[in-house]
Amino acid sequence: MSGAKALIKALKREKVEVIFGLPGGAIMRVYDELYDADIRHILVRHEQSAAHMADGYARVSRRAGVCMTTSGPGATNLVTGLATAYMDSSPIVAITGQVPTSMIGKDAFQETDIIGISTPITKYNMQPRDPSEIPLTVKKAFYIATTGRPGPVLIDLPKDVQDKTADMVFPDSVKIRGYNPDVQPDPSAIAKAADMLLSAERPMIMSGGGVIIANAFQELQAVAEFLQAPVVTTFKGKGSFPENHPLSLGPVGMHGHPEANKLITEADVLLAVASRFSDRSVGRFDDFIATGIKIIHADIDPSEIEKNLPVHIPIIGDVKVILTELLKVLIKKAIKKDRTKWLERVEEVKQQFRNRQDLGSKEITAPKILKKLRELLPIDTIVTTEVGQNQMWASLHFDVIKPGTFFSSTGLGTMGFGFPAAIGAKVACPNVPVVDIAGDGSFGMTANSLATSVLEKIPVIVVILNNSVLGMVAQWQRMFYNRRMIAVDLHNVPDMVKLAEAYGAQGIRVQSMDEFSKAVRLALKSDVTTVIDVPISPEENVFPFVVPGSALKDMVLA
Repeated sequence: MSGAKALIKALKREKVEVIFGLPGGAIMRVYDELYDADIRHILVRHEQSAAHMADGYARVSRRAGVCMTTSGPGATNLVTGLATAYMDSSPIVAITGQVPTSMIGKDAFQETDIIGISTPITKYNMQPRDPSEIPLTVKKAFYIATTGRPGPVLIDLPKDVQDKTADMVFPDSVKIRGYNPDVQPDPSAIAKAADMLLSAERPMIMSGGGVIIANAFQELQAVAEFLQAPVVTTFKGKGSFPENHPLSLGPVGMHGHPEANKLITEADVLLAVASRFSDRSVGRFDDFIATGIKIIHADIDPSEIEKNLPVHIPIIGDVKVILTELLKVLIKKAIKKDRTKWLERVEEVKQQFRNRQDLGSKEITAPKILKKLRELLPIDTIVTTEVGQNQMWASLHFDVIKPGTFFSSTGLGTMGFGFPAAIGAKVACPNVPVVDIAGDGSFGMTANSLATSVLEKIPVIVVILNNSVLGMVAQWQRMFYNRRMIAVDLHNVPDMVKLAEAYGAQGIRVQSMDEFSKAVRLALKSDVTTVIDVPISPEENVFPFVVPGSALKDMVLA
């Protein structure tokens, strides 16, 4: 059996149903084998989008997404997508072609050291030098990508390894020395955590993206309700706790609700679940510690413990298991908490900020659009975002009701992520609406994925908050650089409606809230991708927000 045929067979054994890719000279043999395989191939127009589509597919399906490219520039174009998935712990298996083994290191045409390049931005990478290694390589790749803390794995396949034949053995399982992802939490640590939480006067829970990955929504909610502890989410954790729940304070940090930022600095015990304590979530580290808060940190990745902040009680393991065991111990030790003074304080602060919420005086503003969008979309709609002001507005004004239906590029902050990720999500979940909340600058970076969505019949909705500038940079230049505006004006080019139509998609420009509602209703019924262009003021700022490098208490309200 050839190496290429073995690869396809191994992918089938992993139950791969779809590959996002773009062929080229160094991966032709694999594509030839793919011709006869019962695996859907989705042709992209740029390899970065292939990685984002695989990422979006993985986040929704909770299985590894697969992308495939040729060597050299095809492989390097994947890098941004791999780094995005790595930062957000998303399982991708990326397959790249490579020049023949005899030419590696000789600057052959379209040769690049993708193993060396991708090492810091993948969980693992491999380059089989003999076709007989391929079955085990694939088995390892899927195992590593999807277990423990998920992440991208890359397989680099030299051309001659694809061509040559060998006797193949396809393993049913794999064991890797030194890799033990199934860590059981320490019962004594859980007992100590329960005692600390029960003795706390102002307990709070911070839910991170790992809660979504672990599908631990019900367990988190049960612990929060037992303790009557308010819940803040990191931005990646947005959607891990229903934002219409009375205990929800919404996202915390740079993109956070002011009440969440205010109240977390008043809490005495914080149960942080699957959060990596990014500066975007807790602000300046020294100031956060100075509040005197005691931290219980539950995470599957031991390297995250005390990486950024000192922790009083660490608990290592699957957070779904940890929360399940924690709830059992809490029930044994105490009765469910009732109304507390802390909750009265939480309500007071919540109302204080929500009463002063300003959606803007113009007919159309970004906050008004996002609140209306929430009203119009079914609760199971999957929402992605681009990066920039649109992302922050979505964090602040689009409530996620059904857990696990919202995601964005949070760690790397990759402009161009949202649209191809939405396409991948729609492939994984074709029967629910998928919406990308976009800015014009970010959408423009991967807008050529319109061709993929139209030709492959993957209809999604894109709502562009179009201010014709690089909005977040422009806001910073206005606020911190004395309005010395440089390199931010996009001059309203291209015309997003005509761009959508040029690709065969539906383009609609709206000038009022009524037109926006009609456009969304039309898009929800459409069997083709719809781009809704919403012109907004280039001077519109996102408030509140926490300036990078500042403390949460120093959030800028207006």
